Amino acid sequence: MTSYILRKAAADRTGADALVVGVLSSGSSGSSGRGPQIAPGGEAVADAYGKKLKPLLATLGFTGKAGQVATVPTNGVVKSPLLLLVGLGEEATTTAVRRAAGTAARAVTNATSVALALPSDDPALVRAAAEGFALGGYDFDTYRTSDPADRPSDVIVLCEGARRAEYVEALRTAEVVAAAVARTRDWVNTPPGDLTPAVFADAVAATHAELGGATGKRGKNATGTAAVTLTVWDDSELADAGCGGILGVGRGSDAPPRMVRLSYEPQDATAHLALVGKGITYDSGGLSIKPGASMTTMKMDMAGAASVVNAVLAIAELELPVRVTAFAPMAENMISGRATRPGDVLTMYRGKTVEVLNTDAEGRLILADALGHAVEAEPDLVVDVATLTGACMVALGDRVSGLFGNDDAALARFEEASDRAGEAFWHLPIPDEFGEKVRGNSKMADLAQHNAERWGGASYAAAFLREFVDEVPWLHLDIAGPAYNDKSAYGHVTAGGTGVSVATLVELARDLADAPTD
Repeated sequence: MTSYILRKAAADRTGADALVVGVLSSGSSGSSGRGPQIAPGGEAVADAYGKKLKPLLATLGFTGKAGQVATVPTNGVVKSPLLLLVGLGEEATTTAVRRAAGTAARAVTNATSVALALPSDDPALVRAAAEGFALGGYDFDTYRTSDPADRPSDVIVLCEGARRAEYVEALRTAEVVAAAVARTRDWVNTPPGDLTPAVFADAVAATHAELGGATGKRGKNATGTAAVTLTVWDDSELADAGCGGILGVGRGSDAPPRMVRLSYEPQDATAHLALVGKGITYDSGGLSIKPGASMTTMKMDMAGAASVVNAVLAIAELELPVRVTAFAPMAENMISGRATRPGDVLTMYRGKTVEVLNTDAEGRLILADALGHAVEAEPDLVVDVATLTGACMVALGDRVSGLFGNDDAALARFEEASDRAGEAFWHLPIPDEFGEKVRGNSKMADLAQHNAERWGGASYAAAFLREFVDEVPWLHLDIAGPAYNDKSAYGHVTAGGTGVSVATLVELARDLADAPTD
């Protein structure tokens, strides 16, 4: 297990096996037009190399472009035997530092200790460096027979403010958030046959217990902080509750559905946040079957549920003074003689009826039941997270998530939180006519689950979900693209499950704790 350490020390006199230094590109404000420059944090290294630095960078072809990395034996110029140069681009923002640290983590090999001499004159930069390195070095090796890659035992974050409380807290936040993102990635990467709804619910319960979340006599966990309580509904309990959406999606599978509820209630809570996450553990499309090529990554269709579960656990571990209630509906969308058919009508939790027109638009059905439970908890804000529509990927690509909502203040607050977390979301509209279609397209039921027209699929899905939140402030995150990276790693984002939205949800909770919703 890797330990992260803050240390006030000069980079050139730090004796780690590898030393990571950032480089700003020639177009940056710090370069003064003289080509790439060592970024703040690495000044002592630049001084140690002196006039040799510029020719060295030129020989390497190193421009400081974001994502660029090079390794250089130091030959005693500095105490560390190996120097890693990582490009930051034009500006040393928290996002640039997080991504550069992630790139460096994958470039480090056979190093027991690593020192990060990246920009660190702000707690947010310290958090970005540690979080980026931890996530960039993530590797899912559960199913490999070869030995796992060696990871550094110690990562030293060099920082002038190492002894100050705000920097220590920033490092702790980075470790907690990175661990939560890694757990999310683990669950998303697990093969779907090994993570059916019941197994997923059991995995949540096991993680909850491992983190000391079980409630004691005083409602505290082993560390004395407020506990996270957990409840799991099985299929019979979901039937008793009238959760027709979850049951309708799950009835085609031999693996029955579940719903997990997590609740964190600190005594000094200043606001109440409700989270809902889509947990389709595998999506064949049901009777509206997907093309074969589209099924290969459908184990990731539970990324929303994994994200909200781990966000709650991280919020509790950080002891943020905000109440959080989370619901994770879990089902497997399969084909059988019991499967829901196009044309069937389902009765959602709280009574609304829905005509199913496409069984491959199943996520909104399980979310509808969970949103009904979330609204009944009377929160100040509801946020749902879902790998919901291919249409959102068509609009925004695979690195930007869609953001919808019914409350301008909540939208602005979320966008600020996502900027701090380094995650990209783009606000998309829910035009009035989409609500009219949701309520008018069915001749049999209150609502039509799917729109036959090709256009605006992500907005139609958001309009459908809005029907289940009443007047409560609500945000919908469509993470269909960024939740799973089926290409090469970049920055701190590795291949496979990404854990997108966890960091932003934690930042949103922090913001609500500091400035509660009216």
